Amino acid sequence: MAIIITDECINCGACEPECPNNAIYEGGVEWAIADGTGVEGTYTIETGETVAVDAQQAPVEEDFYFIVPDKCTECKGFHEEPQCAAVCPVDCCVPDPDREETEEVLLARKARLHI
Repeated sequence: MAIIITDECINCGACEPECPNNAIYEGGVEWAIADGTGVEGTYTIETGETVAVDAQQAPVEEDFYFIVPDKCTECKGFHEEPQCAAVCPVDCCVPDPDREETEEVLLARKARLHI
């Protein structure tokens, strides 16, 4: 499953530089699949919509840091545990119960993002 940041986030920003997929953004900031990845052309996001990888997408959250589920791999293939959770001082980076994904799915996402 992807990781989410709960509303207990204190906006410290410790998690953002730790993400190997550049999946973490400050609240209110637009994001793109291409940010910090090797993807070119188009990409199909979880809604089923195919978007240009450099197209700016609406923020997932306005008030605190957020993780883009289309880019989160739980650090599979990079680290033994999600680095955002490892560095979060208030333990607000937690598994998203609405997005249960297998390790195979997460590793396939990593391969698509880091061509």
